[in-house]
Amino acid sequence: MWGRPMGSAGVPLLLLLLLVVGALCRIAGSEGGKEPPAHFLAQDKGECHFLNGTQRVRYLVRYIYDRQEIARFDSDLGKFVAVTELGQPAADYWDSDKVYMQYLRAEVDRFCRYNYGVLQGIHVIGRRAKPTVTISPTKADPASPNTILLCTATGFYPLEIDIRWLKNGRPEKEGVAFGEELQNGDWTYQRQVMLETRPERGDVYACQVGHASLEAPVTVQWEPRSSNSARSKLWTGAVGAVLGVAFLAVGLSLYLKSKKGESLATSFQQPADQAGKHPAYDRMKNGWS
Repeated sequence: MWGRPMGSAGVPLLLLLLLVVGALCRIAGSEGGKEPPAHFLAQDKGECHFLNGTQRVRYLVRYIYDRQEIARFDSDLGKFVAVTELGQPAADYWDSDKVYMQYLRAEVDRFCRYNYGVLQGIHVIGRRAKPTVTISPTKADPASPNTILLCTATGFYPLEIDIRWLKNGRPEKEGVAFGEELQNGDWTYQRQVMLETRPERGDVYACQVGHASLEAPVTVQWEPRSSNSARSKLWTGAVGAVLGVAFLAVGLSLYLKSKKGESLATSFQQPADQAGKHPAYDRMKNGWS
């Protein structure tokens, strides 16, 4: 959607609007016994609305008195319509001006479609920047079992973006809060969507982002065991298991060595009542004698 400044034809039209509004104010003031305000604001705004490029273009001219729209020209209708009772006389008068109505109807091509092509040539139209999507878990209250998951999409353009939370493949609606779009300094945007939940082991959370710059939605997953606390516990358990196995291996090795030493010592010892009865002992004795 684009707005346009008031053109040459808008100056007499605005003057006419001021005269109509002034006359109506005087009438309303005289009937109500109050004087019309000494200062008031009257303005017009032209807008171009594009759907699927320039295939469908809608041109609107809004006329506003004291921050309230009273009448508008709509190219889809081809005429003025009154928004409030105050704007009905002006709308009827402008609709009766065939020359001016022909001028406004031509603005769809002369102003909207023409400037669309100009801006497209300098790469304002059609600019796309893909979002970067991240998930960060946090806890608002350390004693609470709930976890707050923040899905952040940043660096995207244009502004329109669709962000949703999924839990185990299903859309999650409870506990979801949407932040406002924030503009970065490089003409891109960022937005956060929060999910407060109570994760359990086995749950899979996903942040799904759809944007005009993407051929298909981007999905980033988060699981409870991949959180910092769960990861810390996992590492602690793994280190403890390794140390336990190491101590067990050392103890078993020392035990086996001690048992082996006792067996060897026993095999070389002979009882006192068996001395001299072993054949080897007898041979050594006969050889020495």
